[in-house]
Amino acid sequence: MASTTTLTPDVHVSPSAALPLQNRVAIVTGASRGIGRAIALHLASMGANLIINYASNSAQAQLLADQINSSSSSSPHPRAIPVQADVSDPIQVKSLFDRAEQAFPTHRVDILVNSAGIADPNHSTILQTTTEEFDRIFAVNTRGAFLVAREAANRVTRGGGGRIILLTSSLVASLKANAGPYAASKAAVEAMAKILAKEMKGTLVTVNCVAPGPIATDLLMEGRSEGDLERMVKECPHNRLGQPEDVAPLVGFLASDESEWVNGQVIRVNGGYV
Repeated sequence: MASTTTLTPDVHVSPSAALPLQNRVAIVTGASRGIGRAIALHLASMGANLIINYASNSAQAQLLADQINSSSSSSPHPRAIPVQADVSDPIQVKSLFDRAEQAFPTHRVDILVNSAGIADPNHSTILQTTTEEFDRIFAVNTRGAFLVAREAANRVTRGGGGRIILLTSSLVASLKANAGPYAASKAAVEAMAKILAKEMKGTLVTVNCVAPGPIATDLLMEGRSEGDLERMVKECPHNRLGQPEDVAPLVGFLASDESEWVNGQVIRVNGGYV
């Protein structure tokens, strides 16, 4: 589902801190659509410069970059640059960070948001899941998160402002049937994030996970019936599916200076679904 987020100022940000991420550099993986797209737009509205990472959808990534750049016509340099990279490939992940440093040479990468992820479109049980499908999910969701987090841990700003934010899932808590490999792939990321936060001691780099519940994106809709979606709605106290824009402000907070005391946490954003 395409996001309709615009670059209007965030109503939750006070006038004295209208651009809390002014001139900071953020890499958002999986940013061409869905939650990643909404996060990129939100961080841009907070003043950040963006690397819009995508795996294959170059057209959508370019449209997003154009939208952000058109809102900053007074700037002589683009504030958003699309960069293709497969997060499961360590060479491409390194290149992604290299490209960010080349694009914004006056500032190190400050913020890494890993939103790239895939799921099983057939929503198979563990008994039905093939080894190939299990490996495919873990390659992107777990190996990919590990590679981008490791690169970020070595390269993001230290001494204040460095942020590593990994998108996981409320399925790690709800443990619904037909989501075994996907939930397991995200559970591994949550464990790594908590350990990495401790290993970054002394750097003032924070490491946190944001774990959405059911969000109305293409990833959620694929392979699901209207009945499946209706059941999800009924299980939520707010009687609706989440939207990408419900997740982005939390990521924006975790990317800001105000979040420095939040570290090594998994924050579930799901309207009470879990």
